[in-house]
This record gives sequence, C-alpha cells and structure tokens, in this order.
Amino acid sequence: MHKDNLKSLLELLKTQHLLRQRKVLSSAQDVQVKINNRNFLNFTSNDYLGLANHPKVKQAMLDGVKEYGVGSGAAHFISGHQTPHHELELAMADFFNAERALLFSSGFMANLGVIDSLCNKDSLLLQDKLNHASLLDAGRLSRAKFKRFRHLDMEQLQNLLQKNQSKNILLASDAVFSMDGDLANIKALSKLSDGYKATLLLDEAHSFGVLGKYGQGLGVKTEAIRIATMGKALGTYGAVVLGYSEQIEYILQKARTYIYTTALPPAIAYASLAALEILKKSDEPRAHLQKLIQRFRTNMQNLNLNLLDSTTPIQPLLIGSNKSALKLADKLYAKSILVQAVRPPTVPVNTARIRITFSAKHTLADVDILSQEIQNALCKKL
Repeated sequence: MHKDNLKSLLELLKTQHLLRQRKVLSSAQDVQVKINNRNFLNFTSNDYLGLANHPKVKQAMLDGVKEYGVGSGAAHFISGHQTPHHELELAMADFFNAERALLFSSGFMANLGVIDSLCNKDSLLLQDKLNHASLLDAGRLSRAKFKRFRHLDMEQLQNLLQKNQSKNILLASDAVFSMDGDLANIKALSKLSDGYKATLLLDEAHSFGVLGKYGQGLGVKTEAIRIATMGKALGTYGAVVLGYSEQIEYILQKARTYIYTTALPPAIAYASLAALEILKKSDEPRAHLQKLIQRFRTNMQNLNLNLLDSTTPIQPLLIGSNKSALKLADKLYAKSILVQAVRPPTVPVNTARIRITFSAKHTLADVDILSQEIQNALCKKL
C-alpha cells in the first residue's frame, strides 16, 4: 500500500478516536508503575496474582539464565527442547489433572496451532462471537467451515449443531471473556459437545490462576482441550495445551506454530515452574481478589454507570462512544490512575469501555481511590 494511502488511513483512525498509542513503563509490572517519571496506580494489567514481580519468580528467572542461558537456540524438535520446558509440561499436566501438556511460545500461537491441527476442509468450527482474537483469527485462517454463534447463546449453538453434516466438529470458547469478564456456560457447552460428538476447546487464559480451587479454572470434562496461558495470573509468558495423550501427540506432530518456531527461552519456563508452586500453595490471593471486586462493585452502585456483570478481576465500565471512553481514561490518567479505554475492533461498535483489572496486590484503599476518582471525573460531562 502506498504511503499516501497509509497516511489517509491513519488520519481516519485518529478522527474516529481509534488510534492506539503505547505508554512506556520505566518500572516493573506491578500495581504501582512509573511512566514519564510519574507514579501511577495501575488497573490495566492481567497480572492477577501479582506474580510478575514476585521475588521468588524473579530469582527463578535469574537461576534459569545461569543454568540454561538466555535463548533456546532452536525449535523444540531440533535442539530447543530443554529440561525446564519438559518439566513445565509435566507440572502443568499434573496441576490440571490432564494426561499431557504441550508448551507453546504464546497463547495466540497455541490457539492457532490447535485449530489448524484439528480442522480440515471437511470440519465444522463453531465459536462464540466474543471469543479472543486468537481463536477468531485461527478460525478465519483455518480450512474449516467456520460459524460464530451469538454470545452465550446456547440455543443458536444447538441449532447450528443440528444443521451440521460434518463428522469432525470443533467447538471453541473462552472460559472468561476478556473484554466483558463474564463466564462461559461450561455445563451447556460440555453437554452439547457430548451430544453431537464435538471436540470442546476451552481457552482458560483469564480463568487459570483466578477461578476454581488453587486456580484450576472453570473445570471441564477430561476429553476437552484446554489452553492455559502463563502471561496473566502466572506472571510469566507462554501457554500450554492440555488434553489426553493422543490429542496432544497429534497437535505436537501437526501444529505449525509449534514445529516452525524457536522454543520459549528456558529461563522463562524455569520461572513459570516457580510461579506455579506459589499459585498452588494458597487460595488466599483469590479470596482477596473477590473482596476487591465486591468492594468496587458496591462503590459503583450509586453511580449511573453501566458496569457489566462480572465476578472476575475484569470489571468493564461500558461507556459507548470512543471519544467518551478516551476522555474518561485521560481524566483518570491526570489523577495518576492508569486504566484502559477499549474500543473497536477489540469490542463491538458503540460499546467502547473502560476495562479495569484488579490484582491480588491491590488494597481495598486502592479500590476506594479508583472509585472516588471515577465519581469525580463523571461529575463533569465527558
């Protein structure tokens, strides 16, 4: 595309209040971060348990570098599969009570790899409309017949299954939807996948570490494939695909995003093992998260706001227009509070929102400060 056309398109994004801009943090990821030599109270991170800057996780990363170096040097099938990778797969399989786990370099690559492996031109792929972009992009790139059903609409999903002629059906859903914070109907998805002999793929990116006993997620039948990412509640990076032995072996043999990429740095896998051990020890951080969520929702009750129904650390304030969402985020930024204005195409048109996320390292006082500043900002017209 010619640079004049690109310039026009960028100007259009700016006019529509859709131009994205990066903020440069000069501190570690935490509930307090530094931007341009200013301290901010951070409500934008998916570091739900505060492990990204945990001393034991950082030390494990350093120990991993000393023992295994920085880069893995090659793909897993060549010489890049090192002891920390192998041990992390075993540990994650054990944690989730799965037969096997397969380590990918990111959740995006995991979803692309699984769907590409399991779908062909004769397959039917069904997905919730609000699934993460990695699942939706995988569907668009796959050779399968790709259909999306209305968000959480199990009746429409069943209608699509009833009309199906394919013998190979893959049903994919987020466990926790990243922009709304609501939960998949696991019971209904499991029942439908059983009834129509479909394979269920559940992306546990925002439920792993946060929901369930010791953060084991929403829980699903053992035949399902689960994706657990480590860049959120675990505080590190990468993802694992979990399933029964034959599933994982087939994905390992066929997933192009696994076969044709350099393995994750071994020190990251080493740090992930340390983070997993911390996660397993106590449910207290998850209990504290629930206290923070309830405090925030109680504080917001008296404001005329559309706070979406969520029991997770993802608490979205639905604003509507792109311009108004940006203005509210800017007002909070001026008060040294960092929140994210989420706009299309990440969310549907006219549903721009402030996406607030909590960490177990936040305090009730932090929540009260956020609540008060939101109220102050809304006293003036957006």
